[in-house]
Amino acid sequence: MKRTLLTLSLAVAASLSLSACAAAQSTGAPSLAKRPVEGRFDVAPPAVVVAPPGPLPADLGGRLARWEADAAGAQQAFAAERNATALLVSAAAGAPVASERWVVGQQAISRLTATRAPLTAALADIDRLYLERSVEDAIDGLPEIYALRDRLADMVSTQDAVLEALNGQLPGK
Repeated sequence: MKRTLLTLSLAVAASLSLSACAAAQSTGAPSLAKRPVEGRFDVAPPAVVVAPPGPLPADLGGRLARWEADAAGAQQAFAAERNATALLVSAAAGAPVASERWVVGQQAISRLTATRAPLTAALADIDRLYLERSVEDAIDGLPEIYALRDRLADMVSTQDAVLEALNGQLPGK
């Protein structure tokens, strides 16, 4: 008897669930099938043709050459001053803050920092040029401008690391 009741209740439950599905289809419930309007957006957007940048304009070539020469000169001056600065900073490493050796070490770092002024000025100028030309959509020569900017930024980054290491050797920093 229990088995018959269980079988009967399962049969009733199954028939109710099937009739619910049939009732949902007949009541106008929305279909999950793709509608015609949905296919309208399957079209690829038209290709946009962008002209590649042309060569560097003649008026900018001289400016880039001057900035590159300024940067090279600053790099040489920095390299020439670096060893002397390192010796003076090493001598000041154990000295108390504001002592004679400490002041001499600070002054040496200041002189070394001053040697890179032409490099940082050239980098600032080329950054300004790059931004101006980008805003004006003047893309001719941008690869050359950016390549020089990248080289100068690498030089500045290397010099920053040297200065940071020297400053870290002095007491009170």
